[in-house]
Amino acid sequence: MQSVAIELTIILALVLFNGIFAMTEIAVVSSRKSRLKEMAAAGGRGAASALRLAASPGRFLATVQVGITLVGVLAGAFGGATMSRELARWLQELPWVGSYATGLSFALVVAMITFLSLVLGELVPKRIALSNPETVAARMAHSVSRLARLASPAVWVLEKSTRLVCGLLRLREPVRAPVSEEEIRLLLREATDAGALERMESSMIERVLGLDHLPVREIMTPRPKMIFLNVEDSHETVWHKMVVSGHSQFPVYEGNRDHIRGLVTLKAVYANLAAGVPVRLRDLTTRPLIVPASQRVLDLLETFRRTGQHVGLVVDEFGSVVGMVTLIDVMEAIAGDFPDQQARLRPTAVKRPDGTWLVDGLLEIDRLQQLLPEFRFAPPERRSHHTVAGFLLERMGRIPAEGESHEEQNHKFEVIDMDARRVDKILVTPLGPDWASTLSVGAGDEPSRPH
Repeated sequence: MQSVAIELTIILALVLFNGIFAMTEIAVVSSRKSRLKEMAAAGGRGAASALRLAASPGRFLATVQVGITLVGVLAGAFGGATMSRELARWLQELPWVGSYATGLSFALVVAMITFLSLVLGELVPKRIALSNPETVAARMAHSVSRLARLASPAVWVLEKSTRLVCGLLRLREPVRAPVSEEEIRLLLREATDAGALERMESSMIERVLGLDHLPVREIMTPRPKMIFLNVEDSHETVWHKMVVSGHSQFPVYEGNRDHIRGLVTLKAVYANLAAGVPVRLRDLTTRPLIVPASQRVLDLLETFRRTGQHVGLVVDEFGSVVGMVTLIDVMEAIAGDFPDQQARLRPTAVKRPDGTWLVDGLLEIDRLQQLLPEFRFAPPERRSHHTVAGFLLERMGRIPAEGESHEEQNHKFEVIDMDARRVDKILVTPLGPDWASTLSVGAGDEPSRPH
């Protein structure tokens, strides 16, 4: 029995060696290259060796396979040739075994080695490797590299043979697909859920990824919200417009608002006032940066960086000024709105206690569709308008006057306020039996979809 114990110890040692090879293989294959590079940059020699192994997978896998095969052969030799014979002698002494001792001992040895190989030689080591692949790969890389040098003739033969067979089968070298934007977003969400990133950080990174698809028209200040200065305006008029606007950059026009001479800053006007010099807009305007409305925000950011200008006039396909965009608008697209003391005017919709909605004429149709799910607007591809004011103008066929209204789909759209020829404020009133149920919804809440 002493020889059986020795042989069993040897088999256990061989199984553990098999587990080490299996653990190293899984660890190197599943390690993140970015994490290994970070560890190598911090001075980890093992991480650098692991990177070299990962860079030549054919040589690495051949080395591991040589080790696993050698261990398997030795374990089989000890188990089948020696240990089973000793176990058979012991079983023959049992009266109920008799002539079955040889076959039974062989079956028991095979079952035992198989069990140990599966649990200690494969499953447990692989589970360890997957729990912390980069650390395991860094610790085992030196040993595998030394083994590769020792077994280099066998590794060379195996690697060349593998390439030959793959060539005959016309199998190409595996090419790792590049990381997609959606995969990055998924990693961000996982990192946020795990606590590695703050939600604000994750949200900002996702917005940065979206800049490549976001047009300038989505972040600009639209033309109706811009404060224009006439080049002929008096000193007092210019200063009054600037003070009450809360803005710092102003387009200057001559004759009409489509003839823009340039931009003037509040700082430049104030400097003249402080020096006691009358304000002459002709002398203070600077050449504006012209930005297409369809330009991507990411390209706009690069334009700001290249030119050193942080304000641009946005033009449509016909060259007409449709808005103004600043570096602050770009930053708000990344980090969210930065409300100032004047709380920049933006299209809004406010639900009142009586169930009606007070809507800004510049509010986008898609936003109102979210607030009024029971009202069915035309799909985007069939619309010739983008705002609630545009919808009302199309339905009425003319510029309405204050107090005029339009009814459609049990909803009344009433013009509350006009800003010259622009529809500024609209009161949307639900009509019919469904209106009574909305009165229970508090101000600021969105109505639920009717059943």
